[in-house]
Amino acid sequence: MARFLALAFAVAVCHAAAPASNVVEMIAVEGEGAKYWSRWRGPSGQGHVVGTNYVDTWSSTENVKWRTAVPGLGHSSPIVWRDRIFLTTATLDGDRMSMLAFNRGTGQRLWETVVPTSGIEHVYAKNSRASATPTTDGERVYASFGTHGVFAFDVTGKIVWHADLGDIGNYHGSAGSPVLYKDRVFIYQDHRNPANPAFVVALDAKTGRQIWRTRRTESVGWGSPVVIRAGDRDELVVHSQGRVAAYDPATGAELWTVRGNLREVIPTPVVGHGLVFCSSGRAGPTFAIRPGGSGDVTSTHVEWSSPRGSPFVPSGLIHGDLLYLVNDMQSILTVFEAKTGQLVYQDRLGQPVREGFSVSPVAVGDKLFFTNDEGQTFVVQAGREFKLLRMNQLNARVLASPALVDGTWYWRTSGELLAIGK
Repeated sequence: MARFLALAFAVAVCHAAAPASNVVEMIAVEGEGAKYWSRWRGPSGQGHVVGTNYVDTWSSTENVKWRTAVPGLGHSSPIVWRDRIFLTTATLDGDRMSMLAFNRGTGQRLWETVVPTSGIEHVYAKNSRASATPTTDGERVYASFGTHGVFAFDVTGKIVWHADLGDIGNYHGSAGSPVLYKDRVFIYQDHRNPANPAFVVALDAKTGRQIWRTRRTESVGWGSPVVIRAGDRDELVVHSQGRVAAYDPATGAELWTVRGNLREVIPTPVVGHGLVFCSSGRAGPTFAIRPGGSGDVTSTHVEWSSPRGSPFVPSGLIHGDLLYLVNDMQSILTVFEAKTGQLVYQDRLGQPVREGFSVSPVAVGDKLFFTNDEGQTFVVQAGREFKLLRMNQLNARVLASPALVDGTWYWRTSGELLAIGK
C-alpha cells in the first residue's frame, strides 16, 4: 500500500548556502561517558548504538536478565553511568516526585530522593509529571521536574542544587529534557505565563547559577534542545512552536531562525549529511535545514521540506543515507533520502493507531528498532526496501525510550525496569 503513496508526496527543495566549514554534526558525549548512556538518546544524541552484541529478539520472559518494580509513573528514559541506572518518577496524583538509582547488574534499587515541589502541575493524559529524561556527567545527575525546576544530584542521591525557573504554564504539562554542554546545562520552556515568559536558559552545571536566559515568544512546546557543531561554531538548536531557532551557547544570542513549524512540536532534531532535520505537529512538516546562517533563513537555508510522513512524538533516525520517520498518528514508517528529501518508501508498522508511538527509534548495526506504546518492537532491516525481520512483545505499556550499554537493553515500562540481553 505504501508504495503508491510516493506519487502523492510533495517535496520542496531550495538549495542553501553552506557554513564556513562543511562539518555539521551533533556534539556527542566524549571521554568516559561515551561508553555509557548518559543522556536522552544516548552518547550520539540521536539513537545510534555502538557495538552489535545486543539481542534482537525478546519477550516479557525471553532474554530478560532481571526486572524490578518502579514506583509511581514516569515516561522519562533511563540513563546509565558505570554501574548505576538513574530514573525519575512521580506519584499518579503528582504530589511526590523523585530521582531513583538502581544497580545496573542486578536491578536492585539503591536510593530514592524526593524533590521539593510547589503545587501540582497539570498534565495531559498521555504525559506524566516525570517525562523529562535526566542527564549526567558522572559527577552529578541533572533532571527537570517542569514547574518545580531543575535539580542536580550527586551519585549518592544528595541534592546538590535546585534552580527555580518560575511557574511553567504549559497546557499539557512539561516534558523537555536538559542537555549538557561544557560547563552548563540547557533547557527551554515554551508556555503561557505572562509573569514568567517562555525562555531558553543556561545554568552552571556545578552551582545551578543562571548564566544567561533568553526570552522566547512561543506558548507551547515539549521538545528537548540539541547542541550541534556547524562549521566553525557551535549552535544550540531549539525546535518548537512555529519555528526552529539556533542560539549562541556562550551568550544566548539568537543566531538564525526557520519559520513554518506547526503549533505542537515534540520530536528532537537529528543531524546528518550537513543538515539538521526537524519534524513538527501531527502532520508535518519536516525540514532539512542547513545550519550556520544568520537571521531569518527560511528562504535560503531549507534544503528540502516535506508536508507528510512526519512524527508527532517520536524523534527521527538517520542511518546511512536515509532518514527514517514514524508517523505515530497512522503507524506508518516513512523513509527519505536524507540529502534530497526524495521518498524511498513507506510501510505500516502494526495496526494504525492514533498517537500509537512514543518511543524514539534506535539503530544497532544494520537493524532499526521501532517500539509502539503497547510494547511491540518492530525490527526493520536498514535499507531502501521495507523488510520486517521480527516483532518483539513486552506485553506492557512502553512510552520511554531504551538505554543500551554493554550488550544490554534497559527498558522502562509503565511499572517496571527490565534488563534484556544474552
